[in-house]
Amino acid sequence: MPSFNVVGLPDASVKESGERVRTAIKNSGYEFQSRKIVVNLAPADTKKEGSFFDLPIAIGILSNFEEIIKQNLEDTIFIGELSLDGTLNHIKGVLPMCIEAKKLKMKRIILPQENAKEASIVEGIQVIGVKNLKQVVNYLNHKENIIPKTANLEEFFNKKNQYLLDFSEVKGQENIKRALEVAAARWA
Repeated sequence: MPSFNVVGLPDASVKESGERVRTAIKNSGYEFQSRKIVVNLAPADTKKEGSFFDLPIAIGILSNFEEIIKQNLEDTIFIGELSLDGTLNHIKGVLPMCIEAKKLKMKRIILPQENAKEASIVEGIQVIGVKNLKQVVNYLNHKENIIPKTANLEEFFNKKNQYLLDFSEVKGQENIKRALEVAAARWA
């Protein structure tokens, strides 16, 4: 019987990814074959949260349907929430994910175009920003060339302070202000 199941301790947003992925694949022009699909998000004892699993699930399914050249998936991380039309939406928390990808010796990360600038701060990993699922598939199948996003770190970290408010405007909250000062000093 055709079905779509996500296993491995998914939260509600991950469970809902099945419908988003199925509809995004169809609306991107690919046939969603009727068969039993089980998405295993290992390890099973770690809770999976967030809609950024949509893109990797879609890529796994399309790879299984032989819509994607499988050898182009090695050393690549996929992150992104899919709209029903196949568009990739901006997600939160990209920078820590990119840092972890680098630690895992991944060579490339494919994510929503709106997140590419933030992700490109991490050196040593190729950042590919894409607009939609169709563009990801075309890129992986060498039908479309996407120039990796790079960041000018000097320019990024040496911007002049453009804010009109500072800590002098904050009354109380001494522990929080101290924590922010320590964090900022670490990056200075």
